[in-house]
Amino acid sequence: MTEAPRVDTAQLMELFSVSLGVYYGDFTVAAASENLTASQGKALTVLRRGPAAMRSLAETMTCDASNMTGIIDRLEKRGLVRREADASDRRVKNVILTAEGERVTDAIRAKMRITREGLDRLSDQDRDSLYTLLERVFASSPAV
Repeated sequence: MTEAPRVDTAQLMELFSVSLGVYYGDFTVAAASENLTASQGKALTVLRRGPAAMRSLAETMTCDASNMTGIIDRLEKRGLVRREADASDRRVKNVILTAEGERVTDAIRAKMRITREGLDRLSDQDRDSLYTLLERVFASSPAV
């Protein structure tokens, strides 16, 4: 019996690239259906995990702080997020997802048809394994 060829790091990186391209395209279309840019949608997705300081949010999204301010201004204007002064440092502004922001984030995820169909093809065991593997691969990332 012959052994399957080993997959090298370059092949995995290429598959990540293709996979993320499909995911990003799917996400961008879903965000647009809610009248949001991809960056605005991404900010909501990050905030779905919990409140974040503006600086931390900019670092997680790898964007300039001034750009993050514009993104949050537009989301706040639509009632999707709100800013609050940090309890321990009044100079720090935390961004918090509103109930409407949660609804829009969930709507975006629900509209990501290509991604959902791909993940739905996995068994429960495969999903658990994929989750565990991705956690390990990106464990040192600030976004995880």
